[in-house]
Amino acid sequence: MALRELTEISSQVESAVLFDADGKVVAATIPDDRAERVAASATALLEQAEQIGEGDLTQIEASTGDGSLFVVKDGPMRIAASTSAEATAGLVFYDLKSCLREAAEPPPKPKPAAKPKPKPRTTKPKSDETS
Repeated sequence: MALRELTEISSQVESAVLFDADGKVVAATIPDDRAERVAASATALLEQAEQIGEGDLTQIEASTGDGSLFVVKDGPMRIAASTSAEATAGLVFYDLKSCLREAAEPPPKPKPAAKPKPKPRTTKPKSDETS
């Protein structure tokens, strides 16, 4: 659900993979084998980047002339997304963070089925049995 909304609202995102801290793919807009490779690469990119700086890394962008790869983590969940070269980084990061928040929310509980209204009682009038 979250990825479908992401690709609908963010025209800049071409593909996306939602995965956990272990690199296990939860959802993707691309075929499974490719999604697994993206999740593994994004996990390695985050791990390498965290070794360079101080503190907890929460987002990263890797750019080429053809486009960018954005990776965002929030708690146990991560998302990686590819974009075209003209993507606006701030908007993409915002959309990816929103997607992660939505994915972390528990699914809404189904509404209980409405109970059928009781049938109206019909009572037959008592007959006068006076003899």
